[in-house]
Amino acid sequence: MAPSYSIEQLLLAQPSISRVAGVDEVGRGAWAGPVTVCAVVTDLSEPPSGLTDSKQLSAAKRASLAGELESWALGIGYGESSHTEIDRLGMTEALRRAARRALEALPVRPDAVILDGKHDYIGPPWPVRLEVKGDAASISVAAASVLAKVRRDTYMGTIGCVEYAFAENAGYPSPVHQEALARLGPTEHHRLSWSYLDDLPRWRHLKQHRDPSVGEGQASLFG
Repeated sequence: MAPSYSIEQLLLAQPSISRVAGVDEVGRGAWAGPVTVCAVVTDLSEPPSGLTDSKQLSAAKRASLAGELESWALGIGYGESSHTEIDRLGMTEALRRAARRALEALPVRPDAVILDGKHDYIGPPWPVRLEVKGDAASISVAAASVLAKVRRDTYMGTIGCVEYAFAENAGYPSPVHQEALARLGPTEHHRLSWSYLDDLPRWRHLKQHRDPSVGEGQASLFG
């Protein structure tokens, strides 16, 4: 099924809500690079043809759609947390900051948010509607998923590190990436608090241990 506006319309039926943003992230499970969040507000018009969960689309189709979405959406906001911020704060807090940056970057302020997934990492002041597989159900979230993916993939393709093939794997642990890590060690773009370093005896001494009193840590997203 193609995404629809059914969730947006359910929220907009509430008197206090006149504008809804769809929010999605990309890069949470990568070993290198930032986590990127996109927020999208629409006017409930018909979206560009073929819009759906970004994971179901080819890279070429995502890139084509992104260009159409940028001129179609009522408002688009991006937010990011760098790999160093992730190491320092943990993924939950890094995601929260990235999402707030995305929402605050919107040219129009939403009254509510549809967030893909089952963990509310945004919090007040925005009322958040959690939607598992929201990128396949909601047009606003689907648009956010495509735009976030294209933005982050494009960035990862510009940072070099050819041996790690970031242009192809976007910092996720592909075989080429893992082989380069074992042979060459982490780059300046790697998340050094991540557990992959535990499996690399040659580079294990580089692992950073986050202060547990800062942020909530990545485990809270998966446990």
